[in-house]
Amino acid sequence: MARFGEATEAVSPRNAIARARLRASLIPDLLVEARRITNTVIAGWHGRRRRGVGENFWQFRPYVEGETMARIDWRRSARDDQTYVRDLEWEAAHTVWLWADPSPSMLYKSELGNVSKESRALVLVLALAELLSRSGERIAWPGLTDPFSSRNGAERLAARLGHEARFDPRPGLAPVTRYSDIVVASDFLDPVEETIRWLDPLAGRGVRAHLIEVSDPAEETFPYSGRTEFEDPETGQKLTAGRAETLSEDYRRLYGARREELAAWCGRLGWSYTVSRTDRLASETLIKVHMTMTADVGRGRGR
Repeated sequence: MARFGEATEAVSPRNAIARARLRASLIPDLLVEARRITNTVIAGWHGRRRRGVGENFWQFRPYVEGETMARIDWRRSARDDQTYVRDLEWEAAHTVWLWADPSPSMLYKSELGNVSKESRALVLVLALAELLSRSGERIAWPGLTDPFSSRNGAERLAARLGHEARFDPRPGLAPVTRYSDIVVASDFLDPVEETIRWLDPLAGRGVRAHLIEVSDPAEETFPYSGRTEFEDPETGQKLTAGRAETLSEDYRRLYGARREELAAWCGRLGWSYTVSRTDRLASETLIKVHMTMTADVGRGRGR
């Protein structure tokens, strides 16, 4: 599906260096916004605690035949007829890779959207970095940083983003190792088969992915009529429609089919797919993604 729309920023979307500088100039304000959003949801964030090797108590659970007798908590078991095991909390930090699409189409912002798609994607990623860092998790950005753990992880990540001169529109994912998570924020307007080809190797390595599709409301509703000129922000190609409204039905069908195909593919892999519209609150998306990541840990996923 072709990307369309005009960038609202005063740079050519096809000038990679200018775009990188523009992005760097936005980072400080986006970090402030990310922290504001984080503070609105932090009360419901309990980290990604899990059962494993450690020193802190995690939970009591029924004894399962075959487990070592040394793990039985006899004092707790004496309270009723059930035999209980005392589980401890896993102390090793988890690694979550974060990435926001720098493609030119992410600059798009219609009159119906509150922010550009790029701004929304970066705010979500930085907010997740803040939440994960406060929980003691390791975070990383493919092609930009190795995994690191820091209470000011979002600030450190923002600093790296602000000093990066260029951005790979599709970084290599070889460093994303087994049992880690990756959050990918993009409009996913590339051909579906290209997106699948890029991300599919992660499934074979036991990586769990969380895809966030950032969309402008105009991209979903196609509110155009009359003579309208559309421009591909990546190639500069233009299409002039004499009566744009005649394209509406076919466009919405193709747009929806792309989303449904990607979401279904993620579902088959046990991954999550969340849509974040730029006319809605970013905190809504943040909560949904957090819930899917926490639910994954709650199912006892391996490390």
